[in-house]
Amino acid sequence: MSASGGTKAIVAALAANLAIAVAKFVAFLFSGSSSMLAESVHSLADSGNQGLLLLGGKKAQREATPQHPFGYGRERYIYAFLVSIVLFSVGGMFAVYEGYEKIKHPHEIEAWYWPVGVLIFAIIAESFSFRTAIKESNETRGSLTWTQFVRRAKAPELPVVLLEDLGALIGLILALAGVGLALGTGNGVWDGIGTLCIGVLLIGIAIVLAAETKSLLLGEAAGADQVDKIKAAVVDGETVTRIIHMRTLHLGPEELLVAAKIAVQHDDTATEVAHAINAAESRIREAVPIARVIYLEPDIYNEAAATAGVNPAKAPGAAPSGPTPDSTPGDTPDIPDTPADPAESGH
Repeated sequence: MSASGGTKAIVAALAANLAIAVAKFVAFLFSGSSSMLAESVHSLADSGNQGLLLLGGKKAQREATPQHPFGYGRERYIYAFLVSIVLFSVGGMFAVYEGYEKIKHPHEIEAWYWPVGVLIFAIIAESFSFRTAIKESNETRGSLTWTQFVRRAKAPELPVVLLEDLGALIGLILALAGVGLALGTGNGVWDGIGTLCIGVLLIGIAIVLAAETKSLLLGEAAGADQVDKIKAAVVDGETVTRIIHMRTLHLGPEELLVAAKIAVQHDDTATEVAHAINAAESRIREAVPIARVIYLEPDIYNEAAATAGVNPAKAPGAAPSGPTPDSTPGDTPDIPDTPADPAESGH
C-alpha cells in the first residue's frame, strides 16, 4: 500500500484499539458495565477492521495476470466494504442487543473506578489515533471539506479510519455519560441507554462507509481536476485537434484507465497518427501520473453530426435505441465524463 493509503494511520489505530479493547474488557469483568462490554467488542471489531485494511493493501499490490489483466487494485475497495459489514454486524448490532438487554434487566455498576478510568484512558488513546488520521488526511485533502474528502477520496483507507476513530471517540463519550448517569442515579438503565446509543452510532457510520465503498466498487471516474489535465494534455492543436469523447475509470486508488476517441486531421498519414497518439499518451502520463492504462482511438471529427447531438445508443447508461442508419465515424460529440455540478462528483 502506498503512503497515500494511510498505512501510518491504520497502524496507529490498530495499536490503539488493541490496547483499548483489552483495557475495556478488564473493566467489564470488574464492573459488569454493559457499556464497557459493548465498547470492548467495538474496539476489537475496529482492530479486526484495521487488519482487513492492511490485508487489502497487501493483496492489491499483486501483479496483473492474464485472468486479471488490470491488476488487483480494487482489492482495497473490497476490504473496505468488508469493514463496513463488520462494523455494522459485530460492532453496531451487538451494542444494540446488549443495550436492549441492559435496559430490560438493569443492574448496578460495581467497582465504578474501573470503567471510568479505562474510558478516560481510551479517550486519550483514541485522540492520538484520530490526530494521526487527520494529519495523514490533510496531506491529500487539499482544499476539500471533510465531508467532501470522505465522499470523493479514491483511496478508502483514510476515510474509513477517520470515521472509525470519530465514531470511537463519540462512542467513548456516550459510554462515559451512560456510566456516569448510572452511578449518579443508581439506575443501571442509563448504562443500557448509553450502550444502545453506541450501537445506533456504529450502525450509522457503517451505512455511510458501505455507501461510499459501494460507489468505489462500481467504478468511479477521475476527479474533475484530473479530467481537465488529461483533456489539456491530449490535444496538441496540430495532429490531435480535439477530444470527441472520453471516459475515465479508477482501476484502483492509484491506477486510472483513460479511454478516448480523438480527432485527427483527415490527411494525416498512419505514421503521423501513431506518433501523435504516442506523444499524447506521454503527455497524459506526465500530467496525471496515475493514468497507467491509456487507449486512444483516432477518428475524423464530424461537425454536422456533433451539432445534431448525442446518439443515445452510444452513451453508456442510456436507454438503448439501436444504431441510426446514417451513423458515420466520428459522429459522437464530446460527452463530459464528470457531472457538471461539483456537488455530484462524490461517491
